[in-house]
Amino acid sequence: PASVVKELLENCLDAGATRVDVELEEAGIRLCRIRDNGAGIVRDELALALARHATSKIESLQDLEQVATLGFRGEALPSIASVSRLTITSRYRDAPAGFSITGADGGPGPVMPAAHPIGTTVEVRDLFFSTPARRRFLRSERTEFTHVRATIEGIALSRAGVALRVLHNQRVVMDLAAAHSPAELFARVGKLCGEEFIRHAIDLERDGPGLTLRGWITQPAHARSQPDLQHVFLNGRAIRDKLLSGAVRAAYRDVLFRDRWPAYVLYLDMDPAW
Repeated sequence: PASVVKELLENCLDAGATRVDVELEEAGIRLCRIRDNGAGIVRDELALALARHATSKIESLQDLEQVATLGFRGEALPSIASVSRLTITSRYRDAPAGFSITGADGGPGPVMPAAHPIGTTVEVRDLFFSTPARRRFLRSERTEFTHVRATIEGIALSRAGVALRVLHNQRVVMDLAAAHSPAELFARVGKLCGEEFIRHAIDLERDGPGLTLRGWITQPAHARSQPDLQHVFLNGRAIRDKLLSGAVRAAYRDVLFRDRWPAYVLYLDMDPAW
């Protein structure tokens, strides 16, 4: 379920959405519905969106050499459709009406007219219903939702300008307004990382040749017992990199006990071609 949520949310961001609504039932296993107000999908490309290795995010070699989108391989939607009951309803920004298509392992169904505001809604029902053996490997609902929530929080931290609302089993579990100012971003980080992090955070901003590093690190006296609050974002994409985490660890080396871990939220921006 967390992988499904991640792929669908990244599509929302790549579509230029400024607001995303997520509705989950049973940690996304029974239902995962994600609606955005992005650019939408044109009618003639709805079926293509469910074709393997088809993408609208790469149009030239230059796009591939400096990828600025979160996903570009064209695998997510057909893969999800092969193990669930998937419906895409979308209205392109210049279109007078919306359209809907249902995907399944046997291929996409017909494109049908549908009422919808500008943007896209992807609905995934009954995950792994067609592969019951795979479904048995899922953890408890609580555990799966923990993974889903961690995925959503990471994306919420990566794109502060996007309003995000999450419902789980008809209960609001996250409601974040878009953050445009440094103060609003700091408040949003506090909601996601906790008041303890905010109280002991040190603001960081450095410019170097071709790159910018900004964010927050915690004071050494308030390090954690495990590396569970370490976020690094490269050009708006959450990453895990041993070189970067090792650099932060080395910076704390003389002021941190061996079994303690620094907490940080860092944004690194640089030329995508690098």
